[in-house]
Amino acid sequence: MNQVVGSHDIVFITLDTLRYDVAQAEFELGHLPVLQRLLPVTGWEQRHTPGSFTYAAHHAYFAGFLPTPIAPGPHARLFATAFVGSQTTARTTFVCQQADIVSGLAASGYQTICIGGVGFFNKQTALSNVLPAMFTESHWSPGLGVTSLRSTERQVALACRRLRELDSRVFLFINVSAIHRPNRGYLPGATQDSLASHAAALRYVDSALAPLWAACQQRGPSFVIVCSDHGSAYGDDGYQGHRLAHESVWLVPYAHFFLEPA
Repeated sequence: MNQVVGSHDIVFITLDTLRYDVAQAEFELGHLPVLQRLLPVTGWEQRHTPGSFTYAAHHAYFAGFLPTPIAPGPHARLFATAFVGSQTTARTTFVCQQADIVSGLAASGYQTICIGGVGFFNKQTALSNVLPAMFTESHWSPGLGVTSLRSTERQVALACRRLRELDSRVFLFINVSAIHRPNRGYLPGATQDSLASHAAALRYVDSALAPLWAACQQRGPSFVIVCSDHGSAYGDDGYQGHRLAHESVWLVPYAHFFLEPA
């Protein structure tokens, strides 16, 4: 990452509430043609999230604690803030002195952009300003939130516009809200949220991402991280939702890759 920071744009996308099992099944069925061109041939990497709901997971992510590989560690991290005694900071890790990696990248010359999605990014309360306030600029509107069936394409359009307007290196963060409940609107005829509508929402998200990759490639090289922040239970062992310790919540899909200039 010490060779990437400063030479590449960095794009970090969290697919809010996306379960690993659903993500991998959709990949194997060939239902994610846009992401399929960029992910490894085996699909998503299975990892453990550091937090069981959006606020906790993103606080960890912005401190450099991305989803952890499921094999026994320790595993060297990509990014870290300086922390005495860290066992996962290695020679290859980009280390900053700031309290979060967003501020660390800003100190390294990056314009940091947050395009929010779910409620913890809507800037309507003190709590929902905490994560967006880490960034140089942050954006949210109802059209980007969980109640809009066109949220991802609007988030992507906003991201593409800002990428075209800026000359500096960019750290672009997008919290994709479409997969979060309510997601029944992505499955025709559905009257309640389910694993099937969860998968349908992921297919919609995939269909909306292509312009973002093209915009990144027009600017130069990019390093991209795409993952979930946590999963969500749909009746698994009687559980519903997240902020609970169940495999459907803790196992998340993860991938990172490079985009070369067009």
